Amino acid sequence: MSEQPTPLWQPSESFKNQSRLRHYMGWLAEKRGLSLESYASLWAWSVDQPAAFWGSLWEYFDIISHSPYGQVMSDEPMPDTQWFEGSTLNYAEHIFRQSNPEHPALLFQSEQQPLQEISWAELEAKTAALAAHLKQLGVGKGDRVVAFLPNIPEATIGFLAACSIGAIWSSCSPDFGVSSVVDRFQQIEPKVLIAVDGYQYNGKPYDKQEVVRELTEQLPTLQQVLFVPYLDESASAGAIPKGKLWAEALQAERQGLEFEPVPFSHPIWVLYSSGTTGIPKAITHSQGGVLLEHLKYMAFHNDVHPGERFFWYSTTGWMMWNFVQASLLVGGTAVLFDGSPSAPDMNVLWKFTEEAKIHHFGTSAPYIVACMKRNLQPGKDFDLSHLRSIGSTGAPLPPEAFDYVYQNIKEDLWLCSMSGGTDVCTAFVGGCPLEPVYLGEIQCRALGCALYAFNDEGQPMVDEVGEMAITKPMPSMPIYFWNDEGKKRYRSSYFEMFPGIWRHGDWVKVTPRGSLIILGRSDATLNRHGIRIGTAEIYRAVNKVSSIKDSLIVNLELSGGRHYMPLFVLMNEGESLTEDIRKELRSTLRSDYTPRHVPDDIIEVADIPYTISGKKLEAPVKKILLGHPVDKAANPDSMRNPDSLRFFIEFAKSVK
Repeated sequence: MSEQPTPLWQPSESFKNQSRLRHYMGWLAEKRGLSLESYASLWAWSVDQPAAFWGSLWEYFDIISHSPYGQVMSDEPMPDTQWFEGSTLNYAEHIFRQSNPEHPALLFQSEQQPLQEISWAELEAKTAALAAHLKQLGVGKGDRVVAFLPNIPEATIGFLAACSIGAIWSSCSPDFGVSSVVDRFQQIEPKVLIAVDGYQYNGKPYDKQEVVRELTEQLPTLQQVLFVPYLDESASAGAIPKGKLWAEALQAERQGLEFEPVPFSHPIWVLYSSGTTGIPKAITHSQGGVLLEHLKYMAFHNDVHPGERFFWYSTTGWMMWNFVQASLLVGGTAVLFDGSPSAPDMNVLWKFTEEAKIHHFGTSAPYIVACMKRNLQPGKDFDLSHLRSIGSTGAPLPPEAFDYVYQNIKEDLWLCSMSGGTDVCTAFVGGCPLEPVYLGEIQCRALGCALYAFNDEGQPMVDEVGEMAITKPMPSMPIYFWNDEGKKRYRSSYFEMFPGIWRHGDWVKVTPRGSLIILGRSDATLNRHGIRIGTAEIYRAVNKVSSIKDSLIVNLELSGGRHYMPLFVLMNEGESLTEDIRKELRSTLRSDYTPRHVPDDIIEVADIPYTISGKKLEAPVKKILLGHPVDKAANPDSMRNPDSLRFFIEFAKSVK
């Protein structure tokens, strides 16, 4: 068994007593007669008695339901469990119940615009105006409203307006290429698209009007495009088919903001998988499920109090954007930033933290590692007196980065490393305001999340690395994947390895203390600097280069938080890999998808390894390149061309 390390941070008694988690534990003692003195005992109760736990949250958070529910959860196993059947509610209604003139609802800054505040009154008025306009278009319960927007207030307003009328939201960042957006939005047949003319990143303008026109042509169900002149305030909607200026849409006659009650299981939004095995899976969550989950996580695991400012560096194409909106549910101020984290330099977000007086700062692990490598000292260079916590996700945070946070950012700081996914739009594991922070470890399993490290036989282990498995249902698990008849893709995505149990695709170790260590992805998904990328997207772009016959891509998580993503290509007979072909590939990947899709190296190989059944051996190649024994990484007997592994065995010697 591992020895208990020295804590890097210990919560004071005052910190514990003022936490919302401690308040909830006191409420359980008073209202339920439950004397749960430790977080470990509280977590055990929450997973042993899930109906009692989730039912207590309904009462504790005083959920507004327009009709009563029959039972907390049905007896059906995952993924068919039904929650709070009979209830009707609205996620947006729970946001606007927090309206408070003493605190802004939103703070926003971009590379083009200085820090600005948006009051709750302004947010409500604009949401009501847009909701009225959508209704005039005939958009209603179950219709889809999609966005091609940066992380700007218009995205939040768009989501809240759609949600308030029972419509279903979905968004992509404008750094996505046309193919990537169409692969996502075409599946759900949207009625309305909200889009910008362009954006600025790293000091460079990116005009996206032609992309918007192409999207309009390829999304035939669109009735209107609401056009936001963001890059150029004088940009006109006239050249956009079905275009109407955002400002004109907000002139719709309206009364007060109203909320359409919908069933607990009614869809709130569609998020997307990375597209590893084809077009991205359209992951659909419920209004009630994410409402309860987000209230729980924001209050108990992030400890966001009314008026506190909650920031996470994100784009609208990442589930953390949706998660940031949840800070409004607990009376927090959602802090939005659009721009590069390194323009004009790597201190831009720390300066922003000072100026916006941020209480909770969220980012990706690679960003913290990048600050560490540049020897930045935000704690000395900026006033971070308001800062209570730093959240980190997207990739495992290496131990040396833990030390960096406490030595160079702030000594008295709660480091909330967390891990979850688009699949549930929350974290399975993360922060606990009652527990210490240990070097390289995530503090706890989240309440209601029955997570264990499983061995290959499906048995839970302690202090051993295993597959991350969740054995009990959670209400924010997807209600379904869009257009997935019989939940076939859904079941194959999570329930094939361990029948009836959610297998997430991460390597995890649960320590004897109940803390956790994540060791990266166990599947072939590319985790590129905290952003998940599907290999299928890479291959679709590679296929456009006629001289390339085949390819294989992996991303390696190396020591010290480093990433290395090589692309191996098999050329057509008579062709060789030239610098011009490399440039063409990089350009295609960048224009079709995002700069993150561009590999670090493009390397010619003699053959691409395949199984007999015709599947590329991405995961085995990754294991070989990371130094795993070849006989444990791949089974030559199951391969169509086992000799193809020789190159990768030799190449692994150069990977450090």
